[in-house]
Amino acid sequence: MEEMSAEAAAMASGMLPGAGAGGAEGTTMKVVVAVDASEESLHGLSWALDNVVRHHPGASVVVVHAQHRADHFAYPVAGHGLQYVPPTAVDSVRRTHEDNSRRVVSVALDVCRQKQASATAVVVEGDAKEAICRAVEDMHADLLVLGSRGLGKIKRAFLGSVSDYLVHHASCPVLIVKPPNKAHHK
Repeated sequence: MEEMSAEAAAMASGMLPGAGAGGAEGTTMKVVVAVDASEESLHGLSWALDNVVRHHPGASVVVVHAQHRADHFAYPVAGHGLQYVPPTAVDSVRRTHEDNSRRVVSVALDVCRQKQASATAVVVEGDAKEAICRAVEDMHADLLVLGSRGLGKIKRAFLGSVSDYLVHHASCPVLIVKPPNKAHHK
């Protein structure tokens, strides 16, 4: 039989490490759920609300969305060297990113409201892997939940995997929720 770590045992019992006898009274679990515009991330959020948050009364939920920076002023054009982008185009891209982020966060918060869970939202800028990793550390999260897109090995090798990076670099346990159509099939 495999032995469970003290932290895993505390989470399974509904207590956080350090809570209870000799620990900080009133400690609540902070669950961070990373979302993007995909159905898989919303499935991960929904699953976390049903299977983690519901079993931890008083748990705080933070929905995190990573927004790409719109700060590139030049890009390579084949045969023409660098092409400079006018500041108005960069501003337009930035506004589009902000609008998309607002939509993603709004949909995620609607999922929380439908499940009668209160949540806050944070939009972080930068590469999703690094920005989410920093946010989790800054927030002192107890658990990070991600929806998995279910990329195959070849796509994951070429595209990289946000979830793989976070599993290896996040400062807290990471729970990856498989897509509903692949969760029961091996």
